[in-house]
Amino acid sequence: MREKKDRKYYEKFIELIWATRLELRLSKEEILELYASHAPYGGNVIGLDMASWRYFGRKPHELSWAESATLAVLPNAPGLIYPGKRESQLREKRDALLLKLKQENIIDDMDYELAISESVPIRDFRVPQLAPHLLNRANKQYGTQKIRTTIDYQMQETVNRIVQNHHHILKQNGINNLAMLVLDIENQSVSSYVGNAPTTREHQKDVDIITAPRSTGSVLKPFLYATMLDNGELLPQSLVKDIPTVINGYNTQNFDKNYSGAVPASQALSRSLNVPAVRMLRDHGVTRFYDKLQDLGQSHINRGAGTYGLSLIIGGGESSLWDMSHAYLSMATILKDYTQTSSEYNHNVMDGLHYVEDDGNAFAKADLKTTPNIYGAGSIYHTFEAMKNVNRPEGEEIWHFFNPNHNMAWKTGTSYGNRDAWAIGVTPRYVIGVWTGNADGEGRAEMTGIKSAAPVLFDLFNRLPQEEWFAPPYDDMIEIDICKNSGYLATPECEIEKQWIPAVGERYDSCPYHKLVQLDATQSYQVNADCETVSQMVTKSYFNLPPVMAWYYRRTHPDYEPLPPYRADCESPVENVMTFIRPNAGTTITLTKNIEGKTNETVFELAHKIPNTTVYWYLDEDYITSTKDFHEIALSAAQGKHIITAVDEDGNDVKMSLRFK
Repeated sequence: MREKKDRKYYEKFIELIWATRLELRLSKEEILELYASHAPYGGNVIGLDMASWRYFGRKPHELSWAESATLAVLPNAPGLIYPGKRESQLREKRDALLLKLKQENIIDDMDYELAISESVPIRDFRVPQLAPHLLNRANKQYGTQKIRTTIDYQMQETVNRIVQNHHHILKQNGINNLAMLVLDIENQSVSSYVGNAPTTREHQKDVDIITAPRSTGSVLKPFLYATMLDNGELLPQSLVKDIPTVINGYNTQNFDKNYSGAVPASQALSRSLNVPAVRMLRDHGVTRFYDKLQDLGQSHINRGAGTYGLSLIIGGGESSLWDMSHAYLSMATILKDYTQTSSEYNHNVMDGLHYVEDDGNAFAKADLKTTPNIYGAGSIYHTFEAMKNVNRPEGEEIWHFFNPNHNMAWKTGTSYGNRDAWAIGVTPRYVIGVWTGNADGEGRAEMTGIKSAAPVLFDLFNRLPQEEWFAPPYDDMIEIDICKNSGYLATPECEIEKQWIPAVGERYDSCPYHKLVQLDATQSYQVNADCETVSQMVTKSYFNLPPVMAWYYRRTHPDYEPLPPYRADCESPVENVMTFIRPNAGTTITLTKNIEGKTNETVFELAHKIPNTTVYWYLDEDYITSTKDFHEIALSAAQGKHIITAVDEDGNDVKMSLRFK
């Protein structure tokens, strides 16, 4: 449509040429549609759709004859006649058009009488703001170009209601902002986009949280799990250490401040344990994981691996809800495509996400190959299985939202200082991303992913139709003998289970925790050839963890059977029966004082293979105390170097050198 020009013959000639070109290139219906979308309707209202919403609050096809006739006459003189002014002139023009429709037998007498009895609009309707943040984003990207988004109208309305309801609850606790994104896996498109809660300007309601970088909390952990599975560095059920850990002076702790000693890797993910995650990242390598995150489109994690260090896996980096949801979308897409094609991978999987129709061309041009470029399907499947089996924490308010009969892989995250709460869910049809918090970064003690974001996630998930879970990608998996206790590849000493694992897992380690032990005839004591004849020995396989792991592991596994002691007449081989848990040897302890002016004590803890053994503690050469069952003491010392010595009742000892300052 041309801009307004002077009424001259030259301009009329130009318009004639334009009209002829339109007549030759477009059908009558297309010309009419083009006119309707650009026609002026008074004020700053342009286009039939906008006018219909502005003046009647409905879509054009829902208008009555009178309403349609009103809009039909408005473009003739939009600057002179528009609702709210000169109603009589507007009614006169509208009724004249209705009379013509009656005379042309387009409407009958009854329709005509009903139509002219309707009043003309005297006020504007507020145009519905279904996705204002997406509208602003599209305006920046596409300008005045006419576009049609991929938003599912019903889904958007549903998500808007969910966000509004939960915002009403969250704001009572000082949590003022909430964003939610729903992605369609099949179409690689945005089904719903709610960039912020309907809050106030004071709480930055116009900020599009979906594109804003926020601390990730724990939502990167599934990517590390999948990465290590994909590199053959982990098996789904292989035990990983969950023990007190200090790395480069940083004391890593789980959210609940407890330790399990050893947990299956899948359980470490489903329980979102920090200690195993940090140790796994150390083993895998921060730089390698950083590079994988770049493959997954994490554009805000961009300052180099060394900047983040091991904290990257527990919230040391930032991502946006868009990038995070997109990464999970890519995983779901890889898995779904693999099982629906001839076991092939689309190497353009990160290029397909779009929110404007016909913008998904990159994904349509699939580059199919037999080898993966991000993750193998088997690794993704096992990652989603672990995320699907999230343990139910008793007493959490979320669980009245949870439907155990529906399948969804999901992960929550809480940033340091409780500033960000995340929840990401994946089904075979949708990826749902939720963020709650405050746009200004203010933290709230009660705000966590499980309490604040997960209820929003499940509120939508429970409204979705139940679907079949992802099909196992058997072409990228193998069935193999696994050690039932350790989750490693089985050895002859293991109790064996058959399990499907990612195909690359066959190069993983064999079980290091089972050992054959020689016992006496009563099977109560260990013996050796120096004290027992071979014919009287009984050989038994034991699942035997290192002391610190065993110390914590047996607290939650009462069936764990430690090695029997050596019989009194047998000399045991030299081995570590005691190990300090904390602090680490060589640590420098800073002496601090409490509010009463007294020096704070430092806790020392050790693990003994036989916990009910009595252990005697010494500071340098001075006896301090003894412990039994729970080997933990608290003490302080003068400034300088000291040696802590622990001696058990059998004479075994362990020493630690450290400095107080």
